[in-house]
Amino acid sequence: MSVDTDFPLLRFARALVIAHHIPGRVRLKLDGPISGDLKNLAEDAKRFSAALAATAGIRTIALNPLAKSCTIEYDPAIIPSAAWAGFLSGTSVPGTEILLQTLVSAAKA
Repeated sequence: MSVDTDFPLLRFARALVIAHHIPGRVRLKLDGPISGDLKNLAEDAKRFSAALAATAGIRTIALNPLAKSCTIEYDPAIIPSAAWAGFLSGTSVPGTEILLQTLVSAAKA
């Protein structure tokens, strides 16, 4: 899927790294120091979380603003484990389409 990378949720996703991952649970962390408008960053984090919460296979999402992290519990039968690394890096692996389409739909809403 070709997606315009110039919308806030995808730019936000590209600033995340996987801090810990076991099938069914992934912890994402905002990479690097916080710069720019903290209010916008917090809003992007909330929109990112809400968008993923609407995705089939996502069970729970817990934001931790102080740790700049987000823990996501998901169904690995619906979202393959490899999809997370592909999604964050922008590479196409099985399952990235589900996650990417979620953010595209949220950006249009």
